[in-house]
Amino acid sequence: MPAATAPSMPLRKAVGDTELLWMMAMLMALNAFGIDAILPALDALAADLSVGGNDRQFVIGVFLLAGGIGSLVPGALADRFGRRPILLGSVAVYIVLSVLSAIAPTYDALIAVRAVQGFFAAGIVALPPAIIRDRVGGDKMARMMSLIFVIFLMVPAVAPSIGQAILQFGSWRAIFGAMAVLGVLMGTWVFVRLPESLTDENRQPIHLRTIGANMTRALALPSTAGYVIGSALVFGALFGFINSSQQLISETFGAGDIFPMIFAICAGSMALASWSNSRIVERFGARRVSHTALFAFIAVSAAQVMFAFQPEEQLWVFVPLMAINMALLGFIGSNFGAIAMNPFFNIAGAASSAHGFVRMTMAAVLGGAIGYAFDGTARPLALALLAAGLVCLVLVLLSEKGKLFGPSDADMAEGQKVSKAFE
Repeated sequence: MPAATAPSMPLRKAVGDTELLWMMAMLMALNAFGIDAILPALDALAADLSVGGNDRQFVIGVFLLAGGIGSLVPGALADRFGRRPILLGSVAVYIVLSVLSAIAPTYDALIAVRAVQGFFAAGIVALPPAIIRDRVGGDKMARMMSLIFVIFLMVPAVAPSIGQAILQFGSWRAIFGAMAVLGVLMGTWVFVRLPESLTDENRQPIHLRTIGANMTRALALPSTAGYVIGSALVFGALFGFINSSQQLISETFGAGDIFPMIFAICAGSMALASWSNSRIVERFGARRVSHTALFAFIAVSAAQVMFAFQPEEQLWVFVPLMAINMALLGFIGSNFGAIAMNPFFNIAGAASSAHGFVRMTMAAVLGGAIGYAFDGTARPLALALLAAGLVCLVLVLLSEKGKLFGPSDADMAEGQKVSKAFE
């Protein structure tokens, strides 16, 4: 009886890979918009709420840190109740707390609201990798995550420009209002189109022992732990740039008027790299691509240190080097994430949350420390980038037992077939 079954949510059944990629990317971008759109308004916000020095960075830092801590929650819930309801709840909280941020009467109140927003909105970032992992794994997942990052990174590239445009017609509070409006649009799209991707056989009970065991398993596997912690370090250095970027560009280089354009160049380079990664990762493998990018990251970071310690570093030197390093993160981030998630198909939600907790918490703390160490020069950032790259390399070597540039998942699978044929 086809007519009787027609009304039962046909749209959600029709969602395809392309729409899913865009949806997951824009969900993650919603969270990024909550960080980057406010950057051009930090001076105005600080003046309006009587905030001095580097303290203005806490509007960004507390959101990132709380998001890292909050990453522990949605994955475990999503493994039990499904991806869809937890994701919709996360978006709803994001909307409400964006409105509360817009009407916060004091800086302390704003920081408190931003902390709660970051904590409860963590599902917006933590669940898309689990939803993708429900469908695919291995190098194909790395390719899909790269495409997601291409779309996702378009928003950080333009968010400061959007924030600056909003400031032409309103105050910094209007930027938080824009976040709420975008949240409503995304929540509607998810509600209408996203099907549940968690199968009944993969639902996990809500027992603290089970959740703890799943998350411990996701973090304790030696072959993945180095990738999780290593990516936390390199992205912590990136967060250090985000936290201090407005002051760095405006005060150190005196280019505050073109800050959105500079930020767009850097974030856009990550988007271009992620697109490039999506084109090559299934051919060469996530390990070969990301390991090569990590060595290049270390080399470029060393150049940044050298120029940062020159008497008068120039903007035309800083921006290309920073853009190159952010591009290299486009080859590192999604591949590291896919490598770390690949062994955990049946506990993808818990694994995504555990990995997100470590990555975001460590990165937020490190990024906050780097940003707060801003001394009017690019030296703290440059040193942090180099140190993060070197330690990340050591961790990856430990995970890979000293052997880098390993084969792709397809090559490994083919090798296993050949091996079994001769048993």
